[in-house]
Amino acid sequence: MEFGIVELSRLQFAMTAMYHFLFVPLTLGLSILVAIMETVYVMTNRPIWRQMTKFWGMLFGINFALGVATGITMEFQFGMNWSYYSHYVGDIFGAPLAIEGLMAFFLEATFVGLFFFGWDKLSKVQHLVVAWLVAIGSNFSALWILIANGWMQNPVGAEFNPMTMRMEMTDFFEVLFNEVAQAKFVHTVSAGYVTASVFVIGVSAWYLLRGRHAELARRSITVASAFGLASAFSVVLLGDESGYDTSLNQKMKMAAIEAMWETEPAPAPFTAFGFPDQEARETHYAIHVPYVMGLIGTRSLNTQIPGISDLVAQAETRIRSGLVAYDALMTVRAERDATPPEVMQTFEDHSADLGFAFLLKKYVDDPRQASEAQIKAAANDTVPTVWPLFWAFRIMVALGFGFIGTMAYFFWRASFRQMRYPRWALHVAVWMIPAPWIAAEMGWFVAEFGRQPWTVDGVLPTAMSVSALSMTEVALTLAGFVLFYTVLFIIEMGLMLKYIRKGPFQDVAETEAWVARHHDRLAGRRNADAIAQPAE
Repeated sequence: MEFGIVELSRLQFAMTAMYHFLFVPLTLGLSILVAIMETVYVMTNRPIWRQMTKFWGMLFGINFALGVATGITMEFQFGMNWSYYSHYVGDIFGAPLAIEGLMAFFLEATFVGLFFFGWDKLSKVQHLVVAWLVAIGSNFSALWILIANGWMQNPVGAEFNPMTMRMEMTDFFEVLFNEVAQAKFVHTVSAGYVTASVFVIGVSAWYLLRGRHAELARRSITVASAFGLASAFSVVLLGDESGYDTSLNQKMKMAAIEAMWETEPAPAPFTAFGFPDQEARETHYAIHVPYVMGLIGTRSLNTQIPGISDLVAQAETRIRSGLVAYDALMTVRAERDATPPEVMQTFEDHSADLGFAFLLKKYVDDPRQASEAQIKAAANDTVPTVWPLFWAFRIMVALGFGFIGTMAYFFWRASFRQMRYPRWALHVAVWMIPAPWIAAEMGWFVAEFGRQPWTVDGVLPTAMSVSALSMTEVALTLAGFVLFYTVLFIIEMGLMLKYIRKGPFQDVAETEAWVARHHDRLAGRRNADAIAQPAE
């Protein structure tokens, strides 16, 4: 692959986005878990739950602050590195981002301050309301961002205006209720809930292995395992929904994920293992599971999933249709209001394929001058690199089912084994802490890399979206971002490890006194039961 300004700009955005997403899922999940813990505190008035709320809330605050710092720089890149993208689709893409800033981010940012500094100034119920508003704001923020991203995957509610040469919104509610965006939102936030649950269980397991803060650790595992089990099932179920949406709206991505080179008879099998060979267009040593892909992708036994070869042929047809639209568009631009009606009608008939004609701009300035070889090359460009998508998807799915098993085991021990856990399970929980981040990054890689060569699927190619920058300029900003984000990541890890090692340090005397009374009550109850048994 040639490495030019497009690839360097993609690398920079991928790096900043994946760095940023190291912080996001933990923020989403911890905000809800902290609110649940404070709810239990308000309901029971037990100091241990207040201490739990403050301890996990402190870790949430560290992660939130670093997440904000990494997220702000991402939006500037739309103007700096992707200026034509911002010009071409900014009317649609900018709306949910603006709402996210004005509504969701201001909500969570305002109430985060009240959460940390309002313990002694607000009543218990008022502080609980603040905790839930922080959680709602965090998740609301994700909603609007994923609406914007979902539109890039499935651009509905908008049309191209030949007079302004831009995409313009036609139906805000169609953008808002985009089926791809809604499935992505629930899938993504559920992944964040799993991330936080694994984190809480892992840290709590570390405390139990060292004989520290046992009361806090056991109760934290109980809450996190129940919450995490429900969330892990949600991730898998909504992942299935996302797969179905992909088969409807992004057929090439689906075929690449499955390394399905040719259209298979319905229902298509799922390739559990194999080594995709893009040059030969075959998968070596493939192990197939019958019917599964057909059921996931079409939810039927008689609907085919098109293979890569057939989709390339369809792309070539759409490129040729797009060339008709492009030729009419050039006439519209030249004639403006004097454009003949038949030319405008020709443009409208073929405008859905205009983006496919833009794929030729990678090879020629005027797509109408493209040769047959260039048209075929542009059609082949619609196939993303298959092997990383194939493996990233399978790693993500394997980890997803692993989380269900882990959460189910800890939930069972918490519910039916008096919160007692074998040491091997605690060690597994500690070592499993990085796993949900790996799964989340794999998920985003599949979603974004699988959309290539498009910035907006079927509308705007990535090669057209970049700013007119030099390689040196992008390389310098990339190096600066890598340095800056690495420093922030080191700060995050340092602070999190420092306060995890330190453990809960607030409300210690009150909590220890309550724990002592609680153990005395339990001991008294056991003694009473022992005395009563012989009498029976």
